[in-house]
Amino acid sequence: MNILVTGGAGFIGSHLIERLLNEKKIKKVVLIDFFEDGSKKNIKHFVNNKKLKVVKKNINKINKKDKNFRNIDCVFHMAAIADIVPSIDNPMPYCNTNIMGTIKVLEAMRYNKVKKIIYTASSSCFGIPKKYPTNEREKIDTRYPYAFSKYIGELTIKHWARVYKLNYISLRLFNVFGTRSRTTGSYGAVMGVFLKQVLSKKSLTVVGDGQQKRDFIDVRDVVSALIKALYLKSKKNYVLNIGSSKPVKIIDLVKLLSKNYIFIPKRPGEPNITYANIDKSKKILKWKPKIKFESGLQKLVDNIDYWKNAPLWSKSSIKKETKNWFKFLK
Repeated sequence: MNILVTGGAGFIGSHLIERLLNEKKIKKVVLIDFFEDGSKKNIKHFVNNKKLKVVKKNINKINKKDKNFRNIDCVFHMAAIADIVPSIDNPMPYCNTNIMGTIKVLEAMRYNKVKKIIYTASSSCFGIPKKYPTNEREKIDTRYPYAFSKYIGELTIKHWARVYKLNYISLRLFNVFGTRSRTTGSYGAVMGVFLKQVLSKKSLTVVGDGQQKRDFIDVRDVVSALIKALYLKSKKNYVLNIGSSKPVKIIDLVKLLSKNYIFIPKRPGEPNITYANIDKSKKILKWKPKIKFESGLQKLVDNIDYWKNAPLWSKSSIKKETKNWFKFLK
């Protein structure tokens, strides 16, 4: 089996490729990444694997005749521009990459007769849900360009699948954490930001009162779900939630990491809780999360050297993000 992964040098993508390279059924893995959000550091320990081909390319530059898609059995489409607040200030790159880039990938698949795609969608498409735990049938309520662009990417895949007879599985990921997560941005990679603040001996910045809850899912459990989706023999198309279904209070997370923390204004439009209903994933994929939150957090702490040279948003950047939220919602 030959696999192609867009965004393969990113946080989740690098963990996935590491797993794919260890799968006996996988003969070849093509990694496509532009190495902006993705990092060479993430793949340095397996970059010389004989099964791996690394291609530096922006997905917006992919054309339908791209040779890297030849003889590929499945595409994991993970390349995207992430982070919520910057998308409010500058939405065009998000639409160009997360929507048009997805179309470029789909057209390369169509031309090269690749029949299966697994997409890492975002639970941010739910906005502020009315029901918890939130299942896949919850009303879509995209509240910012990042969420909109990721959801339109999902709709695009559905459309191509219907017209061109592709098989897709779209996994709506909740709050993924683990080693190699980015430390930039004060919204998306909250775990990485907290760890960098600990290393920098700075106060951890808690949004609001910290009582909000997040459905944290360990990246290793996410990879297990992705692998299950790869080997799923059904030709049906699915949209599935991937989370722990065990929300954690942000203030409890903070207290596990440090006694030194401060509170910053809550950003309007954020949900007070994310809480995945994963019954459908359990049934379809025969998957359930196995790694306890405390165990995953300990794994992060044990690998804390990874973040020592990682960048951190300044206090002025955090203030700017908060200001942008209010400007957007006026």
